[in-house]
Amino acid sequence: MLYRQLGSSDLKVSEISLGSWLTYGVGVEADKAKACLDRAFDLGINLIDTANVYGRGAAETFLGGALQGRPRDSYVLATKLFGDMGNGDQGLSRAQVFKQIDASLNRLKTDFVDLYQCHRYDVNTPLEETMQALSEIVRAGKARFIGFSEWAPEQIEAALKMAKDAGVEKFVSSQPQYSLLYRRPEKKVIPICAANGVSQIVWSPLAQGVLTGKYAPDSPPPADSRASSDQMGGFIQRLMETPTLEAVQALKPIAAEAGLTLGQFALAWVLREPNVASAIVGASRPEQLDENCGASGAKVDPALFARAEAIVAEASPG
Repeated sequence: MLYRQLGSSDLKVSEISLGSWLTYGVGVEADKAKACLDRAFDLGINLIDTANVYGRGAAETFLGGALQGRPRDSYVLATKLFGDMGNGDQGLSRAQVFKQIDASLNRLKTDFVDLYQCHRYDVNTPLEETMQALSEIVRAGKARFIGFSEWAPEQIEAALKMAKDAGVEKFVSSQPQYSLLYRRPEKKVIPICAANGVSQIVWSPLAQGVLTGKYAPDSPPPADSRASSDQMGGFIQRLMETPTLEAVQALKPIAAEAGLTLGQFALAWVLREPNVASAIVGASRPEQLDENCGASGAKVDPALFARAEAIVAEASPG
């Protein structure tokens, strides 16, 4: 496993990180989830990403128990706030920042998180209020660094300007969706971040498993796959169109030329971008992580990546 600097922070994160969206505390049984977490550490993964809204606290609660006994400095723990937690608790107001960080720390059974991220932008709260509140929790030692997920370019620029002009804490990470099938961050987000010491921690680099090639066009999904799961399959349907799946199948020979599985090739493609610090993967079985981590440090001829990009260009939904 190779490691990369996370923006302007002092954190070094594994090129492959373990996420918990739709899986831990929700779609994967606790013993299987614990086996995945243990295998992640065995493989050198040190970045664990979650959010308060995943299972309405269930993912954080699972991780809080499963991480007990591990030295706190042996992993980088990241969580998020913004989503609807019930009872009107949502957003990035000062009150919510303080309430949600304490609730997350309680579920995670820790005194601090290494990275606290704004899950989305809150149009109902002044940016200055959010940034001041985040700065206060960093200075109180409840979070070491701050980041954001899926903010628009102008929102990112405004926050970075505020860090320079108003003395608030500076974001060190961005968490966008990014994959061979979804390249939108390349247009503006990545250039802005690269120029300002902000790294990408990308989600869905395998397009929720579609880029592993396990979904055949015009065929039912495998019984044990995300697409066939009532709990985990709701977000994958837009990727299951026949032209997309046919394009993905056409990538397999290219991955083979690189000496990689298709999933490893797709992860290596994401990691070819220097501004990407880590690619988040989800796992319901430990052996999935064995394969995923094979992408770290992979050397691939850029010409192979270019051929893959051309194949998916017409079929990509993003």
